[in-house]
Amino acid sequence: MTPPPEPASSHPPGAGDEGGAGWLRLDPAVRDYLERGCGDGLTLAANRAAFDALRIMPRLLVPVAGGDTRLELLGRALEHPCLLAPIAYQRLFHPEGECASAMAAAAQGGLMAVSSLASQPFQAIALAAGSPQWFQLYWQGDRERTRRLLRRAEAAGFCAVVMTADAPVKQAALDLPAGVAAVNLEPPAPPPAAVPGGSTVFRGWMAQAPTWDDLAWLRGETRLPLLLKGVLHPDDAQRAVDLGCDGVIVSNHGGRVLDGAPPAVERLPAVAARVAGRVPVLLDSGIRNGRDVFRALALGAAAVLVGRPAVRGLADGGALGVARVLRVLRDELEMTMALAGCARLADIGPHCLA
Repeated sequence: MTPPPEPASSHPPGAGDEGGAGWLRLDPAVRDYLERGCGDGLTLAANRAAFDALRIMPRLLVPVAGGDTRLELLGRALEHPCLLAPIAYQRLFHPEGECASAMAAAAQGGLMAVSSLASQPFQAIALAAGSPQWFQLYWQGDRERTRRLLRRAEAAGFCAVVMTADAPVKQAALDLPAGVAAVNLEPPAPPPAAVPGGSTVFRGWMAQAPTWDDLAWLRGETRLPLLLKGVLHPDDAQRAVDLGCDGVIVSNHGGRVLDGAPPAVERLPAVAARVAGRVPVLLDSGIRNGRDVFRALALGAAAVLVGRPAVRGLADGGALGVARVLRVLRDELEMTMALAGCARLADIGPHCLA
């Protein structure tokens, strides 16, 4: 019997590090906006190195015929554990933007977390998906503005809220072209008045940043499941669960916020151990192929969020490009599971790593 064919790479033209024709036609500044990390790129590189250091142990002659990658996550039945991460301004990469990504996620039996900084209306994205998606919330500087944004998201039919806490002040890192904007947000609030000789950080940016009290307030403002994104320390995961969060997402924002932060996958086991199964733990930052998905699940993640590869697919093929990336990730995950002797996601655990 010949061995099964190896799945196509999850870095096909249009999804890989080099990108396809559509990706390469983008303005270099737009490609750089997606690809770079912050600072010297230390955390961005560390994310990749941490995954590469994890060895997967093959197991022989295990009967895995009839296996699958299905799961239930916060009440939703999904075909696979590869969610689309919240990426801002997706019309930078393709005219159909977030609508194309949401359509692809739904068509592949998955979910998308729609960014507060989406470049298309929430209602249009929800209509394109045809099924409820998640909403990623950036704090809007105060509770009233945040409440209004939350209500707009709820009205659009989103089924969960993901509050990103590791980037308390989020601004575009490039000049947006005409026709691309965060169309669901109110005009920005004026910054706090400058204090002569005062700190721009502590008396400026952070004066509008959320606190744990604001997370507790947000928990009381919505009946939707609430997840906290940006967790790297077990104590933060513990506090989020104690405040009523329904899930935590281990993430260093893809290496885009604090250069020198530890790799997200390196912090995953400690967070998962502290949470101890009380709520789902997800992993974001650094996923590039189905083997990475398997590694994250082995270390305690219930699912992962995929960012850069999906956006490269979007740039090259719109909804079909994103769908292809998700399908290949799933194929690679299934092949890895089979070779590691795992028929179901529940079979994956630390014992699968060498």
